[in-house]
Amino acid sequence: MSLDTLKSAVPDYAKDLKLNLGSVIGNSELPAQRLWGTVLATAIASRSPIVLRELAPEAKANLTPEAYRAARSAAAVMAMNNVFYRTRHLLSDHAYGSLRAGLRMNVIGNPGVDKVDFELWSFAVSAINGCGMCLDSHEQVLRKAGVDREVIQEAFKIASVVQAVAVTLDAEAVLTEFE
Repeated sequence: MSLDTLKSAVPDYAKDLKLNLGSVIGNSELPAQRLWGTVLATAIASRSPIVLRELAPEAKANLTPEAYRAARSAAAVMAMNNVFYRTRHLLSDHAYGSLRAGLRMNVIGNPGVDKVDFELWSFAVSAINGCGMCLDSHEQVLRKAGVDREVIQEAFKIASVVQAVAVTLDAEAVLTEFE
């Protein structure tokens, strides 16, 4: 169970994904906690059992128990927030924006790890889930905390590659039934 196993599972027609997976994770300049928290949170957000089975053990080995829990918390709370805020943003009746959300999000205020790491993981999950409001909000917090655009882009590069690998491998699991 590893990054190498996942890369070897990527079919030849998606060679670019295999190469990108190796570079965005294997050659990342992000500190280990930021990298593996982003990998775990996006693997969860990808909803792919295959990807999660391969990446979670390696993430767990590279994260403290607190960071492992916080990355999972980021994926969980953003699964809710991305639907809520994306819907609010997409509705043509902007009056919904003035209504109280009434949803618990305590983990955002006290994630158990460095707030910047948690914000980066939340940003990466929001990239997969396509919530523009959440992307803007987390990006602004990160930039205000002094995080460079290159670091933020690393997070959404990881998100895009993890998601693409998830889609491809999940499709292959079905398509091989017809071959």
